[in-house]
Amino acid sequence: MNEDHELLKKLDRLHTTKLGVVRIKRNLSLDTDDVVEWCKIKINSPNAVITRNGKNWYVRTDACIITVNAYSYTIITAHAAK
Repeated sequence: MNEDHELLKKLDRLHTTKLGVVRIKRNLSLDTDDVVEWCKIKINSPNAVITRNGKNWYVRTDACIITVNAYSYTIITAHAAK
């Protein structure tokens, strides 16, 4: 199985912590309250590039990078791509 598809198949398990919501909203200047849904849409977009390095998935899409723990499917952080 292609690793890229493993994350896409388990998008329903994606979640984050309260501090994760605050961190992601701050880092990306988001105005949405549903950060998890926003991340799901970005991860599922056709131009998303998904890679795995160690215990984390990294999703590069639309000038941002989203970091997801590969075991718990917790969105750790998201920040603008440089």
